[in-house]
Amino acid sequence: MHFTEYSTLLVSHEDSLVSITINRPEALNALSSQVIEDLGQVLDVLTTAADDGDWLFRGVIITGGGEKAFVAGADIREMTAMTADEAWECSTRMHALTLAFEALPVPVIAAVNGFALGGGCELAMACDFIYATSSASFGQPEVSLGLVPGFGGSVRLQQRVGPAVARELLYTGRRISGDEALRLGLVNAIFGSRDELLAGAQKTLAAIARQSPTAVATVKRTVGRVDGLSTTEGLALEAESFRQAFTTSDMREGTRAFLAKEKPAFPGH
Repeated sequence: MHFTEYSTLLVSHEDSLVSITINRPEALNALSSQVIEDLGQVLDVLTTAADDGDWLFRGVIITGGGEKAFVAGADIREMTAMTADEAWECSTRMHALTLAFEALPVPVIAAVNGFALGGGCELAMACDFIYATSSASFGQPEVSLGLVPGFGGSVRLQQRVGPAVARELLYTGRRISGDEALRLGLVNAIFGSRDELLAGAQKTLAAIARQSPTAVATVKRTVGRVDGLSTTEGLALEAESFRQAFTTSDMREGTRAFLAKEKPAFPGH
């Protein structure tokens, strides 16, 4: 994979892990149009690599540069100059971006230190799960600006914390701490510092990378597709995924290694 130089991002690829850092600390990493454009270019590279089937990367971490913010929100200075149609275009571009993160066949972890507000919270929720520091702050404060969530918050927040809690947070614009986000189920784990946060995310992705890549990809796809289905529909989809697993070389290697009491060497197909 080849990543170019990005004006708003730092991107690295090491040991099958891709790290994306939104690097606008002077603006609290706000989601400007350039950030969205740069993220889209990175996702194009990742999606193309994933489609090749060579498993050049097995996980992604997205975080924010500096000590104050993951992403403090959308770039309000840009938004004040937008027409209604331009705002719709911005929303749909960001929707495409978050859907592309969800469509990657590998896990994506949002490593949140500091503010994850508005668009920042929405970006984090598009990841498979969220790790945070105790000093992190989450919220959808759009109503305090006369706005509404435009990057997925009205959909994904209730999927994460349930409709009643989501409505309270969306209607009030209230911020919650990392600890409260953990209690509500928005966050998976809390860490004491940014360094511990990133190390924890790397450790989890390393553990996942030892598993069958085809199985992990199928689980991610299945979990995403069953959301909103009835129990019967969801079980039917799960049965089909289970059937597909039996067509893979990974399944043959995994079961062989288990019976032989060996570590599996998954071929990735």
